[in-house]
Amino acid sequence: MERRIIELDVRDDINNKLEPFQKIMEAISSLNGNDIFILHAPFKPVPLYAVLKAKGFSHETEELGKKHFRIVFTKKGDDE
Repeated sequence: MERRIIELDVRDDINNKLEPFQKIMEAISSLNGNDIFILHAPFKPVPLYAVLKAKGFSHETEELGKKHFRIVFTKKGDDE
């Protein structure tokens, strides 16, 4: 099975005072083991780390610029 990558940028949503949580949950709902979800946000979404960890994701966070964080979530494979 091929690894899928889904990318979502929620910076505009947050800047417009819109809550992106549902959009994020919809984006990850179809991911399988070893698939990747890349999130762009204006800050480190620390509460989201725990939510996605409970759903089997690990993460790496990178600061790309002022108010631009790229968080790569990897869904753990079934064999891990």
